[in-house]
Amino acid sequence: MNCTDKDGQKHLGKVYLVGAGPGDPGLMTLKGKSLLECADVVIYDALVSPAILAMINPQAEQINAGKRMGRHSLLQEETTHLLMEKAQYHAIVVRLKGGDPFIFGRGGEEMAELVQAGITVEVVPGITSGIAAAAYAGIPLTHRLYSSSVTFVTGHEAAGKYKPSVNWQAIAHGSETIVIYMGIHNLPYIVEQLGTAGLSSETPIALVRWGTRPEQEELIGQLGTIVEQVEHTGFGAPAIAVIGQVVNMHSILSGCRPV
Repeated sequence: MNCTDKDGQKHLGKVYLVGAGPGDPGLMTLKGKSLLECADVVIYDALVSPAILAMINPQAEQINAGKRMGRHSLLQEETTHLLMEKAQYHAIVVRLKGGDPFIFGRGGEEMAELVQAGITVEVVPGITSGIAAAAYAGIPLTHRLYSSSVTFVTGHEAAGKYKPSVNWQAIAHGSETIVIYMGIHNLPYIVEQLGTAGLSSETPIALVRWGTRPEQEELIGQLGTIVEQVEHTGFGAPAIAVIGQVVNMHSILSGCRPV
């Protein structure tokens, strides 16, 4: 991708929603990397790795809009308004989001608001952590002997909500493999709900923290004991959870992690 069009002129006011992938810079798409090298402004999330941020055009304005549990650099509304503002004055505005913009990244919300405001927007998909982190941990989400279906679900909902947004009863029986994003803080509640729905306490579960990064680590257990393991080890976010018989492949494949 070139930073200018065929006649050599920049077109002002386009926002790119770019997925940064889960952290390993080798998993960043070529299109996303090219946009970072051409960007005038980059508004990035908290979980974008330093190696990805190092790809950004040194002359670009860089703004941290990251959100972590209980800590917000910018509110969602402020981020969207900032994108609109920057698009009025700059040719290439990149909204850099960890993983994929449309997988629990609020990319759909941001894009809809920008389109409604008359801003030209393009989405550049990224590799989502639910796939990549599991792969780096040696856990195939599908396997001919264990799983022919996968469910991706957010665990980042407040326990005790009047009307929970996740139907854990349906999730428990919807597929052989369950991948939960942002579920560490609500893990006791999630495990309880899955158990109530009928999943065995012996169902394998893997927690993968900082997936695809050098500091990646895994915690392997069963539904009935994983909460105690987390409390004992201090295992924390950011992490995904993989639930199902495919987790048993970890002991065979984990030694083949990419380098």
